[in-house]
Amino acid sequence: MNSLSFLDPSQGQFPHPEQALSEPNGLLAIGGDLSTERLCQAYYQGIFPWFNEDDPILWWSPDPRAIFIPGKLHLSRSLIKHLKKTNWHFTVNHAFREVVANCAAPRDGQNGTWISPDIQQAYYAMHESGKAHSLEVWQDGDLVGGLYGIAVGQVFCGESMFHKQTNASKAAMAMLDQHLTAYDFRLIDAQIMNPYLESLGAQAFKRSEFLTLLQKFRDGTISPACWQRQEVTLELD
Repeated sequence: MNSLSFLDPSQGQFPHPEQALSEPNGLLAIGGDLSTERLCQAYYQGIFPWFNEDDPILWWSPDPRAIFIPGKLHLSRSLIKHLKKTNWHFTVNHAFREVVANCAAPRDGQNGTWISPDIQQAYYAMHESGKAHSLEVWQDGDLVGGLYGIAVGQVFCGESMFHKQTNASKAAMAMLDQHLTAYDFRLIDAQIMNPYLESLGAQAFKRSEFLTLLQKFRDGTISPACWQRQEVTLELD
């Protein structure tokens, strides 16, 4: 029988992801800390933190898992037509903190955000260590969209995205897909399925299937050039 684990703040290993509860779906452990070492250990095992600001640290491994296969992102004809009309340009790792801050801003219909100041500081540290990365969408020097996540070998674990203009987050996702495909990434972890992700081509995989793919690709080697601070160009057919 699966049960909830409590992690010591300074030590303690995560239980196997398959030990996560079915209700609430995927809750695996409580406690621990948000150190870079702990976060790297979590993502390497297919586990991620998700909790409200006043809650203890909660760790998750849901079943099913939302994933994208790089190179198979679905862009509608109307979206492609819209993107071709924009004058947006794209960068990698130019404004990580700004992207996180925008992702943390309350959305319409929401009173708060799970990306608390502690979470933000934890991912800033991940970025400084070369583990977390951002992709930005710009218009006339203004940041209008973007996303950030964690790279684990040939796997990119998406955390959050935002937009200030219609379709800017979809443009960021399209650019990410193109960029990761070019550098031979094999999997994009989108964590929890929702209609937005599904519309872009996300697939719901059983947790066991996701973990098998993660174990296969998490130690893959990626060229350091992938995450160099750079400008990139979105190519649309």
